[in-house]
Amino acid sequence: MVARSGVPAASSEATRHVMQANRSKNTGPELKVRAALRAAGLTGYRLHWKKAPGHPDICFPGRRVAIFVHGCFWHRCPHCGPSRPKTHPEFWEAKFVRNRARDARDCALLVSAGWTVIVVWECRLKRGRLESTMEEVVACVRSAGEGRLPARVVEAGSPPAWVLRERRGRFRRRRS
Repeated sequence: MVARSGVPAASSEATRHVMQANRSKNTGPELKVRAALRAAGLTGYRLHWKKAPGHPDICFPGRRVAIFVHGCFWHRCPHCGPSRPKTHPEFWEAKFVRNRARDARDCALLVSAGWTVIVVWECRLKRGRLESTMEEVVACVRSAGEGRLPARVVEAGSPPAWVLRERRGRFRRRRS
């Protein structure tokens, strides 16, 4: 059974309520980032600013810094490998592909307009990583405000690319 515009019907009433409870604004991770920015003395940001491409979660128009706080499940985090729903896998896979394509398009539009884009993953705000991740975000916002950073995309709290490659290599060696 399909509800509206290709969206499959919920498998149960409980599932329906859980899915309805998912918010797109003022999420827990977003509130953590905003609290840390305020604590660092970085105020004057706009929330979901419509004048910036992609409506970033947090936007510093004067500094030309856009911050996206991505939920690991919805945006398919490359760090924690979130689970995939077992029901209606075709629908979910198409949805995840659309979400990732939209994220890439929004980042590209912002960078081409001269913005610094900071992506903060939900999992980087847990398990003792909040402080180090937010230190990186605050440093990035401050240096962009001073004009020292070129327009680019920064993944806050992410290990360097060589560390990720090494981890993937070790994982493959163990499985074989």
